[in-house]
This record gives sequence, structure tokens and C-alpha cells, in this order.
Amino acid sequence: MAPLTLTPKERVMRTFRREPIDTMAFFSGMGMVVMPAIRKLGYRFSQVHKDAEKMARSAIESSRMFGFDSVVIPFDMTMESEAIGNTISLYENSKDILYPTIPQKMWLTMDQVNIPSNIMELGRLPLLPKAIGIIKKEAPELPIGVWQLGPFTQAGQVLELDILLKGVFKEKAKVEATLDKLTEMCITIGQALQAAGADYITLREMGTGTDLLSPRTWKDVIQPRMRKILASWKSPKVLHICGATDMIIEMMADCGADAVSVDIKNNLLETRKKLGDRVPIFGNFDVFALPCKEETTVEQAVAAIKKNIDGGVDAVWPGCDLWPDIKEANMRAIVQTAREYGSKPSACVGRL
Repeated sequence: MAPLTLTPKERVMRTFRREPIDTMAFFSGMGMVVMPAIRKLGYRFSQVHKDAEKMARSAIESSRMFGFDSVVIPFDMTMESEAIGNTISLYENSKDILYPTIPQKMWLTMDQVNIPSNIMELGRLPLLPKAIGIIKKEAPELPIGVWQLGPFTQAGQVLELDILLKGVFKEKAKVEATLDKLTEMCITIGQALQAAGADYITLREMGTGTDLLSPRTWKDVIQPRMRKILASWKSPKVLHICGATDMIIEMMADCGADAVSVDIKNNLLETRKKLGDRVPIFGNFDVFALPCKEETTVEQAVAAIKKNIDGGVDAVWPGCDLWPDIKEANMRAIVQTAREYGSKPSACVGRL
């Protein structure tokens, strides 16, 4: 292929604007920090979640080391729950890859849900604007992606998810009131991150695929809140849903996002057929099997990315958070394949 002519930031932002680019972007709207970069910096995995500079430098080094077209923060899903008042386990003394967890949730019922008005001042959330500032200064060539869990998925971080799943059928009004509170929190935090300088944002309503919720419930309960959140954020913005999305992909495309993101359970060819060139599709390589799994060869990883591109994506990006303990040879081959095999136009994005 011809030499690259755009910076990563130019490539990604032009992709969102559906303007011609030099070759397909390889980026994410979810966690893409990797252990080779963290080790190079001399950090432990547990340290990158609680320090703005370590967070920023880990994200930058991950992208520069492997040629990713973006940096994405944060890396864990417990920040909001911690800010609300839950105790978080950060596993600070561990040398293993252990993401922060919530050992015990303080709210036992939906009636208890109450979001502080100063949420961005609490817990570790103030780290995020600081980290964005560091990245903008130290890596101006890289676009900064941030994300927020959607209200249904976020509810599983502050309540036991069974309460919501059962409540959808038995206490729908109470479920909707709870989701409305979490929707407002999502809007507030997303707007704050955009104001701090994030270049694009992803709404991750991960736990609402049709393997968990019916299409009718998605339309009645989830879609209105997706529309409200996305309408409140500036572009560029992406809607991501994990799990099975074939039966709801057209509703996803009708929520106001600039692109939709899908994971490995989505049939890309069918999705492209349904959506045509209405909205860019980002997806959806397997975040463990291709870059991490011991038995996956470089050749198998390359073939999978080619199949990904042939499926009709407008950008190669992971189906969920990258698992950090990657095999370097596989990761480099994955990015190189996106560069070389992605030199031809996609449905929504032409080539220079």
C-alpha cells in the first residue's frame, strides 16, 4: 500500500465525517490499554486506574507501540459506582491483570438510587479531565476517545442486575424511573468529558442485546434513553451494544449516533445489507481469540481481520474492551492487516 498520508486523528475524525481517508482506521471506543506498554512504563496494571498521569501515559504508549489510531480512557467500569459511594477493590498489591470490582453494592432496591449532583467531583472521576489534558498535550496526533455505560448497563454496576431484569416485567414504572436517573448521570458525565477535550464518545449500552432483552423491550425501554443521551452529546458519538444485535440493528441506527458498534455475535454482512450506507459500522473482532489466545496463529488473526473488513465495516475496532495481555506479534499483524487490506473504500467512507 502507499505510505500513510494522514495522522491518526485526521484519519479518525474524517471517518466520522464520512470524508475520504488514506486507509481504514484501526481504533476503539472502549478500553485498548495493553500490558506491553504498561510494562515498558514500569507500572503495575492496578496503578493505571487511580493516577491521571499513569492512565494517560499507558493509553498513549499502547497506541504508539502498536499503531492504534486512538487513545481511549478510562479502562474500568467502576468509576461511577465508586463516585456514588460504593467501595471499590483496586487490587493494588497484585501483579496480575485484575480490573477494579465492586465487592458489595450499597443499594439493595431501586428506590434507593440517588445520584449526587456533583458527581464529577467524586471518587476517581476527576482523574478523567486531567488525563485528557495530559494526552492532548503529549500526543496531539492521537484522537481521544471516552465512553459511558448506558443506563441499563450502569444499573448493573449499582444494583444487582436481576432486580432490573425481573423489574422490566413486574415493576416497569420503577425500572424506568431508575433508568431515568442513570440517564441524567450519563448525560452529565459525558458532557463533562467532552468539555474537557475528548474528541469522540461512545455510549456503551452493553447489556441490552437480544440475548438478554427482547426487541420490543429494547424499543420501549432502551431506545428512548439512547436517543435522549445521544441528543445531549456533541458529535462524534458512537452507540455500542454487546451480544446479539441483528434484530435491533436498525433501531440502533435510528438513535442519533454518528456510527454503530457491534461485537462478535453480530452478522456484519446482514447488518450492512440492512443499513446500506445510512450509518458507519464499526466492529467487531474477537478481543481475546485474535490478539491473546495462545493457540491463535498470526495467520489466523490476519484471516479474521480480512473477514472483518469483507463483512462491511467502515473501521476495524474491537467487539469490546481489548484484553490487555496481548501477544505482540498477533497485535501487530492485526493492525497491519487493517492498514493494508483496508486500503479500498468502505460503504460509508471513501479513499483519497
